[in-house]
Formats: sequence, structure tokens, C-alpha cells
Amino acid sequence: MTHDQTLSRMVLVLVLVALGLLQACAEQTDPWHEDANTGRWYTQELVAQGEQVYQTHCANCHGAKAEATPQWIKPDADGLYPPPPLNGTAHAWHHPLPMLKKTINEGTTGRMPAWQDKLSDQEVDAVIAWFQSLWPDQGYLIWQRRHKH
Repeated sequence: MTHDQTLSRMVLVLVLVALGLLQACAEQTDPWHEDANTGRWYTQELVAQGEQVYQTHCANCHGAKAEATPQWIKPDADGLYPPPPLNGTAHAWHHPLPMLKKTINEGTTGRMPAWQDKLSDQEVDAVIAWFQSLWPDQGYLIWQRRHKH
């Protein structure tokens, strides 16, 4: 098995485990569930700004609704992975807020460009607020509990 195949399998396993955890958590009774929409770190105004910034700068790669492409977990001919979904169905919820900001600002070793010279800190926060607003309540709560900021 090649390194790329091993890496692909590891990513697939992690995605399946994450989806299983999200489903299991959604099926559990959670005392916070009634207030799941409260306690998010952003405002609706920031979400609205973020949608505009996202559609201008991010939608071309990550999809208009942050859904990415169906084959985002498979590397391309160059061995690089396509942009992942940001709508709560992939691994973005694994990362704390500072890591999400760093990834946007500095880019990745793959194809994600650095945006620090193109977007203000406010715009980066707004983009994150917008795609997190798409996350299901239970997924957001798991993220919030894991990464108390």
C-alpha cells in the first residue's frame, strides 16, 4: 500500500468516526439542546458580512454553500486533497478558532492560499462565523465544548 493510499484510508476512517460521533450526539438527550442556538460567539451581523466575503473569496473552491465537492476525501492526480466542506460535514469542527484563523491567514501546504494580505481580521472572523452558522447545533456544541475559547 502506498503512502497516499494509507493517508486516504486514514482520512476516510477519521471522517466516518466523526460522522458517527455527530450522529450519536444528535441522538442523545442533551440538557443544552433547547438553548443550542444561544452561546455562539458571533452575531448575525457578522454572519451576514461573512456570507458576502465567503461568496466573493471562498465559494469558488469550497462551494457556494460550503459543501465542497463530493470527492473531497480523495487526493487528485497531484496527491493533493480538494478543499473540504466547511458546513459542518467535514473536519473543520475539529479545529479551535485560532487554528481556523491561522489556516485562512496562512493557507496550507496544499492548494489553500494565504489570505492575510487580502482579508482583514474582521473579514476572517466573519467568514468563520458564516460557515459555522451552517453547522448543526449539536456539531457546534461539540466544537464549543472541545475548544472553549
